[in-house]
Amino acid sequence: MKLIERYILKRATGMFLATLLPLLAIVWTTQALASINLVTDSGQSILAFMRLATLVLPSIVPLILPFALVIGVAQTLTAMNADSELTVLNAAGSSRMTIIRPIIYLSLALSALSFTVDNFVEPYSRMAVRKMIATANADLLSSVVQENTFRKIADGLYVQVASRRSGGVLGGIFVADSRNPAYELVYYAREGAVDDNGTALVMKDGEVHRKLPDGNVSIIKFDSYAFDLTDMTRMAGEVNIRAKDRDLPYLFNPDPKDPVYEKKPLSFSAELHRRFTEWTFPLVFALVALVVSSDARSHREARMHPMITALLTCLFIRWTTFYAANSAEESRLFIPIMYLIPIGTGALAIRQLTGNRRLEIPVSWEQRVNDLLVRLRLAKPASDGNQPS
Repeated sequence: MKLIERYILKRATGMFLATLLPLLAIVWTTQALASINLVTDSGQSILAFMRLATLVLPSIVPLILPFALVIGVAQTLTAMNADSELTVLNAAGSSRMTIIRPIIYLSLALSALSFTVDNFVEPYSRMAVRKMIATANADLLSSVVQENTFRKIADGLYVQVASRRSGGVLGGIFVADSRNPAYELVYYAREGAVDDNGTALVMKDGEVHRKLPDGNVSIIKFDSYAFDLTDMTRMAGEVNIRAKDRDLPYLFNPDPKDPVYEKKPLSFSAELHRRFTEWTFPLVFALVALVVSSDARSHREARMHPMITALLTCLFIRWTTFYAANSAEESRLFIPIMYLIPIGTGALAIRQLTGNRRLEIPVSWEQRVNDLLVRLRLAKPASDGNQPS
């Protein structure tokens, strides 16, 4: 690699990292904060929260990488053009490949990283997150024993405990159960405890209020009452594994008896093809950034900032691929489109670069913009002259 190519690679890599780290921190923080209620409600420690937040990180890296790269490349080349470095290279007889080659090396490395994270690291982290969430939801005892705090155990079911005593005894139990639309139940008990199997909350010396839709309330006192937790424990402890959580070998040969596969078999094929196309976006986005900003231009040329042009173009490409991937879960006709979008975009960018063509606005559009600017310049003095002195 030539000295100038190493220089461009170093600058582009530095700008890429300067863009990636803040974006990654912002998105990671928002994703991690979304899980903080789960950790606090189940009585987990700060270490559990940090582990959960770390496991979320691989799922956002493939999404952020391409956009950080396109911003870094476009900004680097725009700055080099502003410093007349691209003009000097052009005047010295350097080919456009001198600029293109280091960017392609960087994008290929990031594409390989994206493929590794998307197909090997992310499925493992997703499975670990699912298991952590299921374990936290199934740990009903930890939720119940939070003193003087209402805890939502399930939809329509809330529990509050006044105190926790030695031997696992709970004092001052309140349970509100409105899961059945035909009636509402409210339990009060002086004390109680969860049985050894964790399948029932045994309450002692209390009463249950049953309220009907017509407003009538019946009260029953009891010496001992077992509140069944079996269904909630089983449902909370189940790990809901979707196609995105599966590893690559499983997507090639899914289990026909998989309940998720039986309901949505196309989601597995859509996920497989998504992983085979998504890793190419760092390379495709780098080509888009090169088309927009790799040519030397005069400062007098009026044009939109290359970074904005490249970013808007890449956002549109990413949106179309998201739409195609989601639609492929309903119809196989969208699977070829998932490949055509990156391949077509890359082919058009390569054609533009190899032909040494500049990205220009159509002449008719340019003429209209110039006419509009002339009208605005002529209208401004006229409006100023009507101002009273």
